[in-house]
Amino acid sequence: MNDTDPPARARIPVRVRAAARRDEIAGVVEGAVVVFVSAPAHDGRANRAACRLLAKRLGVSQSRLTILRGQRSRDKLVEVVGIEQRTVDAALGLAPG
Repeated sequence: MNDTDPPARARIPVRVRAAARRDEIAGVVEGAVVVFVSAPAHDGRANRAACRLLAKRLGVSQSRLTILRGQRSRDKLVEVVGIEQRTVDAALGLAPG
């Protein structure tokens, strides 16, 4: 990769369950990473908590994650900058392809 190449980007389908008993990445269901967060689905708290968990699992800064779709929905599409899709898939247990 040289200076003119765009940074790697990966996309993650995520289903967030807010107001859970604890924060955890529960696995993959129907192709989406299921994330339980104790934060309420109010004022973006659950979104921030989900991104924090995903960033920690992926070993990247939370600022590298962006919710592209689903800000106000339990089903989201999250983009991670600076990491390849296959690395994300392996870290989260997503099937390649």
